[in-house]
Amino acid sequence: MHYLRVFILGLLGILFIGSPTTYAAANPGDGALSNVLTGKVTDKISKQPLPGATVYLPDLHVGAATDAQGNYIIKNLPKGKYVVDVHYIGYSAYSEIVTINGTATKDFELSETLIEKNEVVITGANLATSMKKTPTPINVIRRDYLTDNISTNIIDAISKVPGVSQLSTGPAISKPFIRGLGYNRVVVVGDGIRQEGQQWGDEHGIEIDDYNVSRIEVLKGPASLVYGSDALAGVVNIVPPPPLPLGKIKGNVEANYQSNNGLMAYHADIAGNTNGFSWGAFVTQKQAHDYKNKYDDYVFNSRFNNTNFGANIGINKQWGYSRLTFTSFNQHLGLVEGERDEQGRFIKPVNINGEAGEAPVTGSDNTSYSMEVPKQQINHQKIVWDNNLYLHNGGRLGLTLGYQLNQRREYGNVLQPNEPELYLKLKTFNYALKYYLPEMNGWQTTVGVNGMQQRNENKGDEFLIPAYDLFDIGGFAVTSKTFNKLTLSGGLRFDNRSLRSNALLLDADGKPSPDGDVRFASFSKNFSNISASVGLSYEASDRVVLKVNAARGFRAPNIAELSANGVHEGTIKYELGNQDLKPEVSTQVDAGIDFNTQHVSLTASLFYNHINNFIFARKLFNAAGTDSIPAENNEEGYAAFKYQQGTANLYGGELMLDIHPHPIDWLHFENTLSYVKGRLANGTDSTRYLPNIPAGRWLSELKGKFRKVGGPLQNAYIGVQMDMNFAQNNVFTAYNTETATGSYTLFNAGLGTDFVNRKSRTLFSLHFAVNNFTDVAYQNHLSRLKYAPVNEVTGRSGVYNIGRNFSVKLAIPIDFK
Repeated sequence: MHYLRVFILGLLGILFIGSPTTYAAANPGDGALSNVLTGKVTDKISKQPLPGATVYLPDLHVGAATDAQGNYIIKNLPKGKYVVDVHYIGYSAYSEIVTINGTATKDFELSETLIEKNEVVITGANLATSMKKTPTPINVIRRDYLTDNISTNIIDAISKVPGVSQLSTGPAISKPFIRGLGYNRVVVVGDGIRQEGQQWGDEHGIEIDDYNVSRIEVLKGPASLVYGSDALAGVVNIVPPPPLPLGKIKGNVEANYQSNNGLMAYHADIAGNTNGFSWGAFVTQKQAHDYKNKYDDYVFNSRFNNTNFGANIGINKQWGYSRLTFTSFNQHLGLVEGERDEQGRFIKPVNINGEAGEAPVTGSDNTSYSMEVPKQQINHQKIVWDNNLYLHNGGRLGLTLGYQLNQRREYGNVLQPNEPELYLKLKTFNYALKYYLPEMNGWQTTVGVNGMQQRNENKGDEFLIPAYDLFDIGGFAVTSKTFNKLTLSGGLRFDNRSLRSNALLLDADGKPSPDGDVRFASFSKNFSNISASVGLSYEASDRVVLKVNAARGFRAPNIAELSANGVHEGTIKYELGNQDLKPEVSTQVDAGIDFNTQHVSLTASLFYNHINNFIFARKLFNAAGTDSIPAENNEEGYAAFKYQQGTANLYGGELMLDIHPHPIDWLHFENTLSYVKGRLANGTDSTRYLPNIPAGRWLSELKGKFRKVGGPLQNAYIGVQMDMNFAQNNVFTAYNTETATGSYTLFNAGLGTDFVNRKSRTLFSLHFAVNNFTDVAYQNHLSRLKYAPVNEVTGRSGVYNIGRNFSVKLAIPIDFK
């Protein structure tokens, strides 16, 4: 109730101070209300108008659609310089900075080229800006990419981005890794606030619906000062669909079927904007049975189902905008243990006349959509209130408040399958206040304060981490200026995090008791540090952009690293925390080059990341040289892992070559290479390398895109992709913590098109794809299932990843008159 009270008080306060009479609307005579952006959007070659193109200002959350003649008009804008983002189906996205002071006229010409030359980005910057002016390495993934490719969750969908990997536990559970770093070192942002849902765990993914997305931006490195500490690896910003242009009401209905695990997904959304009042709603339902591969056949208990929904309302007027968003993510999923009998068959727990037993898995078990123990339930509700108020002096004031309730339940007792054993309840209140200063001599500056208040409770009968309270606050200032062809940007941030852990005593039956044995001792910790970044982007010519960036980041130890004491079911290990851990401090340098012509795009970047007090878990051995297995609280007999620290150095880079040859204008040939190496300073042969470092990867895709096909077909594509993963032999082998992984190559293919009527309005879109069509049996190095028990029949260790998988997607847009 405390969080709710704070949220309501903040809501009332901003409504009061944000009334139209307080800000830019107070004095119409000052010209603040007369600012208008108007113009025309046309084809660059034919000069024909492009009706239905969207012109959008990301910083102001306002836009317009062009009419039949390609004209647009956006009213009630504040004075200033803003990035304008222009999109039209079948054309390359385009962005440009426009000065708004009175009535500004700006025409845009769009090209059909497949290469995005001037993509707009919002992550890690004080204001939206073009990609070429951003010194930090950022990748942008648009909705059409997510539609064209097969994925089972939101992180799986971006795992092919150069430098991005996923630590997975089956198809439903993925955690983002950027340049070899993951968990709490990656900040995931959804609906404008950092997502908080037990990020330290392997066995559950990111609680964001993968259909309610317009774009995803991936920032690499500790250069984001806007979202708070922890982002040593970078930021994954999942951006929801923006408000529709004025006078529009649109909807979408989508369906997806995947053959390997019988995945069936359905999604529907609708949104509208009338006189600046915007609204929207969506619902997604997804279910899958066990997946299969060539070696394991069906992998028992890899099934999952999701039911997600959300809604938003907002208002955009002459004084600014305000938007309230609610989302609910609800997932049930099995936990793969990988245990088998003497014949190599997976086994399942069963209830035999009131006694717990085991039985071989049958074929009907594998194709069932119902949940079996051990299983998990994730519920994540989030409400976000985002506000932006225009001030007389040309500045803006932004206030974002959010509340998240994350509940994670694990069920492992076959005799009581609906009684949770582990039950974590996490409440988070997020806040952010920003002041966007008026432009001063070309400098665009933002100052602000943000953070969170958090409480985690144990509601189950098993205990992995203690209940705790956390308060996090940070102040920052970021700025940028363009000097002719040189753009300088940087900033400074100070963070303080206070954490108080509650004691837990248990009696002989394992129940909380005021005078029992100590499971968790109470403690208080306080961490603070400074983060900073500075970078340069230099347009050496119309084709070449050079970039360099240096950044310092800070991450406090999370609650599991400090105080875990229990079985971590999804990771098949017993975890022990370490209260002597110190904060991690990262210093990273990036350098890159972008080369763009009409038919070729080359992007290359190198990085070096030095981390003091790097935290990782290693397996413990006992005096006999065998696995250390704590007797207490460990009936399964899992090996023990304890967190420790060292000095880490990571280095590597990414290369992307995109060729769009002339005169074969429909052909698209893209190659990306990613490599990272992580080492511990002063390590021995077995402790030389950091754990969980992804293997090198080469992705090569040949794709044809055809805007006009003939008849009812438009915006068609067909492509084939090679996904080569190199062997990873640089592993942390000490105490059998990690094992090497062999190389493998996957081949994927896809095709799709829009079906249109005589007026070129899309009736529906159809997409076909197949992943791993040669049905290779492989284990990704970051798959936690590769550490499942050995199959005694085949001698193979662990469980393999998903095999051949066909997918068909249908999307039906609905445009209401």
